Amino acid sequence: MEAAWKAGIVVVVAAGNDGRDNSFGENGYGTIEAPGNDPYVITVGAMKTEGTYTRVDDLIASYSSKGPTQVDHIVKPDILAPGNRVVSLGAGRAATLWTNYPAHQVQTSYYQSGPNTGTAFFFMLSGHQHGYPGGQREGRGYTPGAPEFNARIRSKILLMQTASKFFPASSTVVDSTSKQSYTSYYDIFTVGAGYFDLGAALAGVGNVPTSGTALSPVANYNASSGAVTLAFDPSSVFSNRTVWGV
Repeated sequence: MEAAWKAGIVVVVAAGNDGRDNSFGENGYGTIEAPGNDPYVITVGAMKTEGTYTRVDDLIASYSSKGPTQVDHIVKPDILAPGNRVVSLGAGRAATLWTNYPAHQVQTSYYQSGPNTGTAFFFMLSGHQHGYPGGQREGRGYTPGAPEFNARIRSKILLMQTASKFFPASSTVVDSTSKQSYTSYYDIFTVGAGYFDLGAALAGVGNVPTSGTALSPVANYNASSGAVTLAFDPSSVFSNRTVWGV
């Protein structure tokens, strides 16, 4: 994934589905998996749309993996996007999802729902080459395969800077099968830079830096004070902290 990114490709990956993992008492933190732990790529966590078209009732999916990454403590995910009961193309009646999960079929169309943040975000980013950060827009050069700076770094910066930052302090969900409750807190390791906002991204296309790197920062923990500070790569456009506002 990193090689693809350095070759000029916009790489979007899912954060993972281990946000409920409490094997070591970490409440889902530190569960970002490869390749989502790479500081270059755009790592996406999962939100629930709650079956509505408005974002005001949207909540984090309790299974969405949280940062920081293990060992190197990279701040992830970078951004959130719908990743629960996403409606997408079905492969037909012989497909595994169609056969094993008939309740997820959308009977009135050729679409089927499922949890796939990476795929959903990719389609939103690509935008069929028109009007989306990953597609061609007004000659600005947002072509995914182009090696120049704005093909990938500007896409990452744009999406993170314009992401919605409005969340509740926490939310709780009860698993329908196990009856176990899971509480999610909307901190930086859960929501990253915020919730993907297409309208804001389109409006901000012309206000993105044109040089620098887009490496996600490292979280440093002070055991004495309990404080966590973000360490930015000196060449990163995030070093001015405008993305997170901290």
